[in-house]
Amino acid sequence: MNNSDLLRYKNILLSKRQELSSGSKRLTAATPTGDLESLLHSAFGFSTFRPNQEAVCRAAIEGRDVLLVMPTGSGKSLCYQLPGIARGGTTLVISPLIALMEDQVAKLKEMGFAVERIHSGRPRADSRQACLDYLSGKLQFLFIAPERLRVAGFPDMLGKRPLSLIAIDEAHCISQWGHDFRPDYRMLGQHLPRLRPAPVMALTATATPIVQNDIAEQLRLAQPVRFVHGFRRANIAIEVVEIAPSQRAELASGLLGEAERRPAIVYTPTRKQAEGLALQLGANFPAAAYHAGLDAQRRQRVQEDFLKGRIEVMVATIAFGMGIDKADVRTVIHTALPGSLEAYYQELGRAGRDGAASRAVLMHSYADRYTHDFFFERDYPEVSVLDEIFGRLRAEPQEKAALQQQLRMDEEVFDRALEKLWTHGGAVVDFADNVSRGHDQWHASYIAQGEQKRAQIDQMIRYAESNQCRMATLVRHFGDLADGQKPCGICDFCAPGQCAAQRFRTATEAEHTALLRVVAALRSGGAKSTGKLYGELCPNREISRDAFEEVLGAMARAGLVRLLDAVFEKNGKQIPYRKVSLTRAGYAVDERTPVEFIMKDTVAPSTKRKRKKPTVSAGRKRASGPETAARPRPVAKAKGSGAGMDSRLEAALRVWRLIEARRRGVPAFRIFSDRTLRALATSRPGTAQELLAVPGIGISTVEKYGRDIYRVLRENGG
Repeated sequence: MNNSDLLRYKNILLSKRQELSSGSKRLTAATPTGDLESLLHSAFGFSTFRPNQEAVCRAAIEGRDVLLVMPTGSGKSLCYQLPGIARGGTTLVISPLIALMEDQVAKLKEMGFAVERIHSGRPRADSRQACLDYLSGKLQFLFIAPERLRVAGFPDMLGKRPLSLIAIDEAHCISQWGHDFRPDYRMLGQHLPRLRPAPVMALTATATPIVQNDIAEQLRLAQPVRFVHGFRRANIAIEVVEIAPSQRAELASGLLGEAERRPAIVYTPTRKQAEGLALQLGANFPAAAYHAGLDAQRRQRVQEDFLKGRIEVMVATIAFGMGIDKADVRTVIHTALPGSLEAYYQELGRAGRDGAASRAVLMHSYADRYTHDFFFERDYPEVSVLDEIFGRLRAEPQEKAALQQQLRMDEEVFDRALEKLWTHGGAVVDFADNVSRGHDQWHASYIAQGEQKRAQIDQMIRYAESNQCRMATLVRHFGDLADGQKPCGICDFCAPGQCAAQRFRTATEAEHTALLRVVAALRSGGAKSTGKLYGELCPNREISRDAFEEVLGAMARAGLVRLLDAVFEKNGKQIPYRKVSLTRAGYAVDERTPVEFIMKDTVAPSTKRKRKKPTVSAGRKRASGPETAARPRPVAKAKGSGAGMDSRLEAALRVWRLIEARRRGVPAFRIFSDRTLRALATSRPGTAQELLAVPGIGISTVEKYGRDIYRVLRENGG
């Protein structure tokens, strides 16, 4: 850093002292030279940077656009907070998670910074005051939810003052290739030009190279500096256990029975399983459930009890974890297969943030594939369904409900298909849910997104079935290829003798024979695909393909072979497969050489490939037999047909939804669907717990609209 830079930082800080109100953080003479480490200490109380933070901060201070991919707990937030202070003025932070936003705002306020936030969970008077504070130059940080940029006049208001920096948190939500794609977040790029020339920093904990490219393109980042670092968690030992769903609760209970493995987080796929397992574990140590069906007060109380140690085990759905800062979690258990490696990495990374030895246990079986197939087929209707809707659209808007009745299509199927069509540009839907024709280029985008979603599930399954270092595989997945070559030394592949959940057994005589045949076949040199090798050595299926793969895995753990992932192209598609080759130790094996050879002791018989049904990508026609072909398409019930329906209340809810949709600049179905609206009019929920029980209502809906929904219900006798 040269002298002119130091002088500039010093002048910025002196100017900021005069600008800030008396209640804000005052940067005192503790930063006489204005260098970054002094600013780090005086403003944030840290003596040194964490790895990679300083380079990111310098790039942002210099005015460069930045794409930052660093795992949760590695200090991403400081990477925009410090440059924001150094550059002076106001930093705009866009975050899609209200709970995380509130947590970050609270921490900055505790440090004395001038911070405000605007989101749907705040009273409108408070949001108006935040805007006034921003316009008068009183704020160092302004946090907003992304949908605020859709509100008429709001981007223009932001543009009245020059911003010092724009930080976009959870940036993976922008990409349709990511694990948490949100259509509303993808619109950010069109609003950023009017907020320039402030540099933009996109931050995420989970973005593969394809997602990184999409983020940069969608946000129109100008030659962004990319930082992809820190994915190795050297203190987390990962174990993957194949086990039947019926036996997973017992295994989790046994693992957590030892006090040194607690505190712990146990992830379950459903609310019901979270409640049941929490009750079972609670018989032995303090445990509680956390999921989207709990009211806000209960969620807050349970979360606080866990953070303060009154609860030792949190049994949760994926609703739990974002923004949770508990350093001493010793164990993270997944009782089912996550939908993507990105989601899995993010969740297991909540263990061991204090740097102490920790463990992550993933339970799976092929039954998990069927669960993911069910949700995929629900969420990604066939292209023919979208085509049917698209074929009825005209340039002139028509009512959504009328269009559905014309098509005689099930309401839930219609709503999901229309939302996908709208997301990919095939339909235009206004705030009143009037639908008109969009462009006809939506097919490729929709099919590609569905195939990517399917590929994410396939990657997760391949990871669970792989025989490579668990941590190194994850590091490579996120694009850090250099660090991804180093084995972790503590996972179930690298150190099977240290496992807590996975059990091993000695190999059988047949498995020893298979080992020797593999060595003989590979001794000629080179690598072979595992499928081809199996075909050569077991033409009569002497052992099953699964058993053969387990032998190869045991050989890899023993250091006799090396297994590598590879792809080949067929009909324009990339098909993954695995290659196997001998190591130096493998070449030394013969019939006279004793081999230490242990096999995974599968807790339940494998069902892989025995009952495997064909999987389908979005856009391909699903196979249908005589029954499915002849089944008539259900027709949606007429509005107001539900038992206990209050037509006056339903009408009032529709009016409110219309006003809210217009205010936010989104179609009404993005607030909630007609089916949910009718359920509200029928059930008339009076508490947050009752509201969460309504189909289609989740935590985010309650946070955004709960207050208004209660008001409409109350004013109309609900």
